[in-house]
Amino acid sequence: MALCNASGSSTNVLILGSTVDTLIPTNYKLRTTNYEPLPRSFYERHPRIVARALLGKLLIRRLPSGELVSGRVVEVEAYLGERDLAAHSAVGMTPRNEVMFGPAGHAYVYLSYGMHYCMNVSCLFPGKAGAVLFRALEPVMNVKQMELWRKISLKEDPDARDLKILTSGPGRLAQALRITRAEDNAKDLTARDSDLFIADDGQLPKPRIVTTPRVGITKSADLPLRFYIAANPFVSGKK
Repeated sequence: MALCNASGSSTNVLILGSTVDTLIPTNYKLRTTNYEPLPRSFYERHPRIVARALLGKLLIRRLPSGELVSGRVVEVEAYLGERDLAAHSAVGMTPRNEVMFGPAGHAYVYLSYGMHYCMNVSCLFPGKAGAVLFRALEPVMNVKQMELWRKISLKEDPDARDLKILTSGPGRLAQALRITRAEDNAKDLTARDSDLFIADDGQLPKPRIVTTPRVGITKSADLPLRFYIAANPFVSGKK
């Protein structure tokens, strides 16, 4: 297996799990420049719709050097607003959660249990709360940088089991892309000059999607609002 190198400019890559049952051929060249952020209209929809549409897209961190660090979105959860008791917005707007109330397309980052950051993207129109939580990514570009930010070291030729520890789980993926509340909360993910954004590379237009209840919550726990790409080895939690 060959993963994209730090610059990613001319490396042939084989991306694990990028389709349900097959791998991308070795003559496929990963496009690493000219990624366009998804437009705000993409997020101005019900969180359930946005969540499903995000699967297969790339979550990208752009470094000052222009290099990209990215992962493919393989697992998400939708949070619906004030009537969703598991959502932070259930208590109404506060200084902590105000990003959830719009505009759409902004990063909502919070510290979970005082230990790790979790990243969401706001949905719907201003004044109406909604968000999608990123639960797992499939590493795509600049795995070595992810290792540095995660403060771990993988073997020279890692397989899916090794790579999973980089970005499987909301806390892990946030650390792998150096996402923090201080630096990224309320960041406009639709802005062309943003160093954190989501793009569509067209490699996974219609993934098979599995729907389950969300994990790790006790309120509104029966709602089927967790979505993941079927058979993808980077999905966290129960499959």
